[in-house]
Amino acid sequence: MRTIYFLFLLVLFTSCNTKQKINYTVPQPEDVVIYQVNPRVFAPENSFQAVISRLDAIQDLGCNVLWFMPVYPIGEEKSKNSPYSVKDYYGINTEFGTKEDFKQLVTEAHSRNMGVLLDWVPNHTAWDNEWIKNKDWYTQDSLGNIIYPEGTNWTDVADLNFDNMEMRLTMIDAMKYWVTEIGVDGFRCDAVDYVPFDFLKQCNDSLRAIPGKKLLMLAEGSRKDHFDAGFDLNYAWDFAVQMRKVYQEKEPAHSLFTANNEEYANLPEGKLKLRFTTNHDEAAKHSPVVEWVSERGAMAAFSIITFLPGCPMVYGSQETGYPERINFFHYNNIDWSANPGLREEYRNILAIHNNHDGLRSGKLNTYPDDDILLFERYTGTEKFLIAVNTRDTIQNMPLPENLSGERYINLSTERNITLGEVLELQPFEYLILK
Repeated sequence: MRTIYFLFLLVLFTSCNTKQKINYTVPQPEDVVIYQVNPRVFAPENSFQAVISRLDAIQDLGCNVLWFMPVYPIGEEKSKNSPYSVKDYYGINTEFGTKEDFKQLVTEAHSRNMGVLLDWVPNHTAWDNEWIKNKDWYTQDSLGNIIYPEGTNWTDVADLNFDNMEMRLTMIDAMKYWVTEIGVDGFRCDAVDYVPFDFLKQCNDSLRAIPGKKLLMLAEGSRKDHFDAGFDLNYAWDFAVQMRKVYQEKEPAHSLFTANNEEYANLPEGKLKLRFTTNHDEAAKHSPVVEWVSERGAMAAFSIITFLPGCPMVYGSQETGYPERINFFHYNNIDWSANPGLREEYRNILAIHNNHDGLRSGKLNTYPDDDILLFERYTGTEKFLIAVNTRDTIQNMPLPENLSGERYINLSTERNITLGEVLELQPFEYLILK
């Protein structure tokens, strides 16, 4: 009887340990689809648990990496209630839950083969962060007063001094803590265009030296030296700006090819741009994408950022077609059951992206037009043609001889299609052909 009882306990212990130790490795950058988690759209409190309850839905959408906006305690001195005003780099904002809740969330994500990136704020801290006791860790004016970041209106934060080596090492140690103790799979580093290259390289080199842990590193900025510093991805800001000009100011659709080429010029192999139609900054400043181009236009735009070279991103809630600006300084009540057809369309686009290597890593061939964005992605064995009407009217585009008469499968409908001499697309229609 004792032997049976001992075996029962051994099985129970092994089962519990197995549950906690999940072997997860973050995917290669070209296979990543990011879902940005703003905890303040999930629940007014205990939002980590609310996110856990939606992990299956996020996975079903086609996303495999979660990027969490800052989860740390927010400074109270000079506060605007911004999560980017960090009071304690090791702490958790109790508005969202506990550290155990967040650790559970990371484990639950890994069990679904999803990675977790943590938003890191390296350029500045809250005014009541304990680091402020070390005055030399901060930038000062001619009178010796600590200042907020020059050229900004970020008055709720104090600018860090990267000439101070002790501050650098302390920050890197804090980042290592979240990797080794909490299990995050990398960082989205905020405002790194303000941060010197040598620190970014020092930071990336130190983090990537952590044994047995592969990391994904995303830089919020557009400097090309981010990749030399060790980042895998940075922001396609110029492309996002040009997308608005195409849709709102009727600039030529082919200008997006120019923006893409300029962003990828001289980029190291394997490095990618983060593509988005909205994010927390855009959603706070501008009307939602469904409003500035309509729901149809939003989906056409999303197909562009998904199938051009890059890493596509969904800002949590955009799949519901939320019609208002989202102020991430406060809670926003989202109806997650709204617009199920729109959510399904996002899911279908990402499913096509995820199921075809050529659409993620194939070479690019473009066919310039003022109104229709027409391009190919191809490998040695596969060829895809993507056509997107960027206008709210019917558009016709004469096709070159190499495309006219070609037979394809429409991957959205699984129906065969033969192209004629002229391609006609309905308002904001998009085609994904193989």
